[in-house]
Amino acid sequence: MPACPKRWPLLRVAVAEHSMEPGLQPGDWLLARRTRRVRPGQVVLAWHPQRPDFLLVKRAAWREDGGWWLASDNPAAGAVDSARFGPVPEEQIVALVLFRYWPLRRRR
Repeated sequence: MPACPKRWPLLRVAVAEHSMEPGLQPGDWLLARRTRRVRPGQVVLAWHPQRPDFLLVKRAAWREDGGWWLASDNPAAGAVDSARFGPVPEEQIVALVLFRYWPLRRRR
């Protein structure tokens, strides 16, 4: 997904995979704010360390030497996260997810 111009502080992205279920599902739209100030437990957008054109939606688990350890909420879905590629350098963290704005309600 192409990123917005760096001067615009907000991003909107669509979730494409199952790795963050049940909280986030494919087709959900998120609003995020550009920042690198992250705390453990927050959901972030980050560039994939091995695929620079691929934006990840992951949970910041902890900070260590070399960057942030990013985790999937649903590792059983074959998620690609820090368990596969290690810590993500802080400069590759793009934004902090503020909230899901679409769909307004989910079917049960």
